[in-house]
Amino acid sequence: MAASPSSAASRRFSRLIGLSVVGAVLTTVLAGCSVEDAFYFGWPRTQPSPQSEQMFDMWIYSAIAALAVGVFVWGLIFWCVIRYRKKGEELPPQTRYNLPMELLFTVTPFIIIAVLFYYTAIIQSNVTKVDENPDQTIQVTAFKWNWQFQYPATGTDPNAKDAEDVTTTGDSDIIPILVVPTGQNIRFLEDSADVIHSFWVPDLLFKRDVIPGVTNQFQVTINIPGAYVGRCAELCGTYHSMMNFEVRAVPLDDYNAYIQHRVDGMTTQDALSAIGQEPYAVTTKPFDTDRQAEQG
Repeated sequence: MAASPSSAASRRFSRLIGLSVVGAVLTTVLAGCSVEDAFYFGWPRTQPSPQSEQMFDMWIYSAIAALAVGVFVWGLIFWCVIRYRKKGEELPPQTRYNLPMELLFTVTPFIIIAVLFYYTAIIQSNVTKVDENPDQTIQVTAFKWNWQFQYPATGTDPNAKDAEDVTTTGDSDIIPILVVPTGQNIRFLEDSADVIHSFWVPDLLFKRDVIPGVTNQFQVTINIPGAYVGRCAELCGTYHSMMNFEVRAVPLDDYNAYIQHRVDGMTTQDALSAIGQEPYAVTTKPFDTDRQAEQG
């Protein structure tokens, strides 16, 4: 007994779904990614700040919603391809002005956009919020092609009004390390000495342009100690790609000890060693600017 057209169509539809799943699995495997890696879509697995946690959650839920909509649309496309494929020369029945479907296709995208806009506005407001009296304020100055970080010397002693500010400046041989305390609201004030740069720490899921003549600012709280690579995210010249720095998040007591060591005259590396930290960057390394060495 011959199979009915509907059952044959159902089998073909099932095969298409199976091939789609196999294709997705093969894409993940051949790309060298685990299922967990694929779920994170290339985003860092650890979110060290409340701001990055909010942005990460929004991205994941938005991606899940987009995939759900995509699967639904793909399913409709495959179903229409199979169900309404050409079976002869007779023109299929034509339908117009299906009011329920038109309302569905109009209202549903509006609801999706409204929900995404609402959560985007809420999270953007939280991420860009700056307190009037942050726990710490650090000056960031970008220049071609490195960074300078300036800490107020009064951070550990409010009475030390005459002490000079503590400064760390990177060069071609040493990656500058930006030491910050965990669990503190840290305000970064940004200035550029020449062209537009961009202060970017990928693990924080946030970046902000550093513009000459304009003092930009943002605030972040890092709760997880560790070393986080920082980069310039604005094309600024020849060595833009090597304009790196490192954020070293340490407990507050270690941070205060670090600042005091610097006030006492220690270098960045000696002060880091004194608080039990690696003296040099561990997430990136200096770029060899000797072109003759590269040719040899």
